[in-house]
Amino acid sequence: MPKVIRKTAFALTASLALLTTACTGQSSSGANDDASKDTTINFWHAWSAPSETKAVKDLIAGFEKAHPNIHVNVVANMTDDKMNQALRTGGDKAPDVISSFTTNNVGKFCSSDALIDLNPFFKESGVDPDTTFPKAMNEYTQYDGNRCTVPLLGDAYGLYYNKTAFEKAGITNPPKTWSEFEADAKKLTIPAGDGYKQLGFMPDYHGWETTTEHYFAQFSPTYFDTSGKSGLAKDPAFKAGFTLQKKLVDELGGFQKLEKYRSKLGDEWGPKHPFHTGQVAMQLDGEWRLGMALDAKPKFDIGVAPLPVPDDQADQYGKGYITGTIAGIAATSKKQNAAWELVKYMTTDTDAVVGFSNAIHNVPSTLEALKSPKLKYDPRFKTFLDIAANPNSTTTPASINGGQYLVTIQQFGYDYESGKVTDLDAGLAGAAKQIDTDIAQAK
Repeated sequence: MPKVIRKTAFALTASLALLTTACTGQSSSGANDDASKDTTINFWHAWSAPSETKAVKDLIAGFEKAHPNIHVNVVANMTDDKMNQALRTGGDKAPDVISSFTTNNVGKFCSSDALIDLNPFFKESGVDPDTTFPKAMNEYTQYDGNRCTVPLLGDAYGLYYNKTAFEKAGITNPPKTWSEFEADAKKLTIPAGDGYKQLGFMPDYHGWETTTEHYFAQFSPTYFDTSGKSGLAKDPAFKAGFTLQKKLVDELGGFQKLEKYRSKLGDEWGPKHPFHTGQVAMQLDGEWRLGMALDAKPKFDIGVAPLPVPDDQADQYGKGYITGTIAGIAATSKKQNAAWELVKYMTTDTDAVVGFSNAIHNVPSTLEALKSPKLKYDPRFKTFLDIAANPNSTTTPASINGGQYLVTIQQFGYDYESGKVTDLDAGLAGAAKQIDTDIAQAK
């Protein structure tokens, strides 16, 4: 389910402002409703496509069958703005449980007390999040010790490649290291006039999913040090990531030539996506791309593999960037115990998670579900299951001002790849200072 679950640094909205004024409701320790009595709770989510909303209804039907006394009023197609407004004001029609696609807002959700800390509920239920969820998903659902959200399906990023083009170029296997990737990208590139008949890879940061955080995950960077300061100028992983991308840009034709070519290509969500059409031979993308590419009926065989890793981290090949949908309980809810029963079912019941994953075509969000024999998928999809389960896979950490630090990093990436900024060290230092200033102002 591509569009709606996709996460980028630019998922920031006016919702951030609303979250900062969210009132503090009951804490989890203050929940006093009787979940064994007949009750109705409200669940708001953002899925909107008919197949997706049907999948949610089926998920809820399973919950209501297991908990016949708890009735769930489902409200679909809710944006973060609408959810945040309701979380701020509360009331009988406001959500007791929400599901958001914006993991970048977890820091806001937690620090503003818009959603309750779920740690006491997990403890009381005897569920250990550390052994229940994949490492990266476990990380992006909490902030500063406050686990105010829980994973509800996920996204894993890997490498799609045109197997037919690989064969023509004499490439027998997908690249495992960045040096192999660099060589393959050049070998797969076929110039034509001032453009390309086929581009090995579109490295530009505007190139659909080739964002800084997706690249950098393969370098396992430390975004913030133990004191909460930006690690952008301190961790050599960032410099290595920016250097790699800029080298790809320069070697594959230069920024201006690549951008001119990119401007003539199809959009990310349509059938004319350049990977579908064969105009780009390799593509960094999420698990949803497989279904979309197959639906486009390409004239080549599609290969799927993990993204390459730095040459000095070859033993970690198989890792990737992880993100996903989150669920939480409203601090203003007066039915938090009943709400927890729904959250626990949706996010920790193996059969429920597997069934929802099969219907939505996203990565399951528990370790047990990832290895369930009931999962139904194209064999190539297993690559993403393995990436999600890989303990070396990483995510971007929650921050008090949401994903603003990612926006700053991405903007610096635009400036560096285009040549606007030429001093990488000085640029990283400046961006790090901006990130620290923004965070300090948000506290």
